[in-house]
Amino acid sequence: MLVQQERIPVAVNSSAYTLKYRGEEIIKDSIFFDLEHYLYKEPIAIGVFGAAIYQEEKKAIETTQYMIENRKDARAILKMTKEYFEAMKTMGKKYLVTFSGNNDFLVINHLFKKHEIEYDFSEEFELVDIQKEYEAKYKKNIGLKNLERLHQIERDGELISGMTLAKTFSKIIKDHSYIHRMPEEKITRIMKYNEQDVVNLFNIMNRWEEVTLEDVLTLEEKLLEEKIRKMEMKQLLEEAEKENQKSLPLDDLANEMG
Repeated sequence: MLVQQERIPVAVNSSAYTLKYRGEEIIKDSIFFDLEHYLYKEPIAIGVFGAAIYQEEKKAIETTQYMIENRKDARAILKMTKEYFEAMKTMGKKYLVTFSGNNDFLVINHLFKKHEIEYDFSEEFELVDIQKEYEAKYKKNIGLKNLERLHQIERDGELISGMTLAKTFSKIIKDHSYIHRMPEEKITRIMKYNEQDVVNLFNIMNRWEEVTLEDVLTLEEKLLEEKIRKMEMKQLLEEAEKENQKSLPLDDLANEMG
């Protein structure tokens, strides 16, 4: 099992800027949580567990991540996940913050049941979904990457698709030595991607009230413009491809005629 812990210095904004949940300031009492997982018809394994908390006395976010190295780790990561949340509960953490967390909870609850691990997140924590909080405030839907953009949060490195992650975890599960053949930079990229997911949940909550409805509408306009440009570019490429296909027989004839 790969285990990584980081401490990232950060300052919590005044309560005028942070997200309130049911009128309460919760950022210092929250766990920010995200999973990267592998499914094939049903959940197979958690590939990466990621969580972060704000440590007030250290003025920093502390992240904790586990990444499986083989099939045997598939159960071990579940036990470590449960132990982590039990420790956080003991520390006084009350809220579990996700973005569109239903999928993660469906996966982990299924795997807990499969491996006979008893744990009920909804009994231990108040579950807070930032996507739902956004929908309640603006009556609009949004993805995590666009919400980060709205809050002017920039990621380091390239995005990784869910399909790419699933293929990687599939190889790890099926081939016990695959992890040792993986380039170190690939492992680092996966861990960094997950770390930024959980850290940015904190960052979004910390800057929540900095965003206005005008900012939301401006972003929507930009996204629409970008979509139109992509469609136009796609159409141009398709037309160019058709023209190339039409010209091929003429080119062949010209070659035959010398």
